[in-house]
Amino acid sequence: MSTVDLSGRQRIHVVGIGGAGMSAIADVLAAMGHEVSGSDLRTSAPLERLAAAGVAVHVGHDAAYVGPDVDLVAISTAIPADNVEVVAAEAQGITVARRAGVLAAIAGLRSTVAVAGTHGKTTTSSMLALVLIAAGVRPSFIIGGDVNEIGTGSAWDEGDLFVVEADESDGTFLELARHAAVITNVEPDHLEHYGSWSALQEAFVRFASETPGPVVMCADDDGAATLARRVGATTYGTAEDATYRMVGLTSGRDGSSFALVHDGVELGTIVLPVAGAHNARNAAAAAVTGLALGVPFADAAAALARFGGVARRFEHRGEAGGVTFVDDYAHLPTEVAAAVAAAVDGGWGRVVCVFQPHRYSRTAALWQDFAASFRGADVLVVTDIYASGEAPRPGVTGELIARAVGDADPAQVVRYLPRRADVVSFLVDELRPGDLCLTLGAGDLTTLPPVVQDARREGTS
Repeated sequence: MSTVDLSGRQRIHVVGIGGAGMSAIADVLAAMGHEVSGSDLRTSAPLERLAAAGVAVHVGHDAAYVGPDVDLVAISTAIPADNVEVVAAEAQGITVARRAGVLAAIAGLRSTVAVAGTHGKTTTSSMLALVLIAAGVRPSFIIGGDVNEIGTGSAWDEGDLFVVEADESDGTFLELARHAAVITNVEPDHLEHYGSWSALQEAFVRFASETPGPVVMCADDDGAATLARRVGATTYGTAEDATYRMVGLTSGRDGSSFALVHDGVELGTIVLPVAGAHNARNAAAAAVTGLALGVPFADAAAALARFGGVARRFEHRGEAGGVTFVDDYAHLPTEVAAAVAAAVDGGWGRVVCVFQPHRYSRTAALWQDFAASFRGADVLVVTDIYASGEAPRPGVTGELIARAVGDADPAQVVRYLPRRADVVSFLVDELRPGDLCLTLGAGDLTTLPPVVQDARREGTS
């Protein structure tokens, strides 16, 4: 893979353009003035949106899409080396670059604020982008989810600041040229790439210490707080020693609020219209980073008061027969615990949770860590694993997680239902007015709420 130079107008073809990350990059490349085309295996909402913006999109892969007029082929991490378009590009001597290389080239054109962490990156990046927009600095951004107020996860504007979600999964977050950085939390994940927990921690230390401008970390997360002390970062959270302390944190169904205190002085109150203490901490991260970049507190608070959430982050998916449906991307133990806690704070009659484990490797490594993650849920259904391209592993199924939860709390109602049809049937029979049905996972479980709602309507008609 080659170094990318985006300083002049180019003809760029994006392979795997329908994914969240690549569609955002394609959108920004087009807004920068490049001529952009792309292909993906199937049609999708991102493809339709890009086509409406003038990007030439194709369904299916074909070597003919990569002609001699193409200057650069950008590919997602899911695209193999033997893809016909990649092979065609290499045969013609056309530069082929992976997502990380293209993102690094974009980041190098602006004063970049990179938001990293095991989880919370998408929400924090979204909040920070809105804080900067409210301050009138006209930031650009690439985020891994659609911001509800904007309807997209990307923009290229006239201001100097660029907010980017920095992915640590394969170490490429270290390649991003950056002025400022945020680290929401640091937990063991992606150890198949790093080899050890200590190696992952050292990668985050590099990320922070090689950032020339402000570095902001969470004081309430053990991993981030430990690193913050090592690198002398600005911190936020409810912890007594946080540089910016969150005081009087409350959370309920309609949102959360807290006062932000710095050097013993209360700066003001942030009222957030989304639930969960974890989201309140994300808001604090955005506000503190905004302050470090010169944004007045009042502008930050006003922007966060209007924050409508991000797709698949405690996203309300409708109501049917008195049952509320919420969907969330949470798939790691701490993420799941935070989402369940937010649901419990909402005051529904019962919380009926459905969890789809993500990847065989992750389940094999973490299944025991989920034992207490669902505490507070009245009913838990665990499905089989969403493979995300991985081959099955003998003995590794969703039942491991169901057993861990049941062993930790024998009184908790837990069902292991690997088949989707059985999950739908169970929910149709189980759900009752006043319940919250909470679907959790990074796979295709997000399609379940409307299916269950339709099935419940048919059952009562």
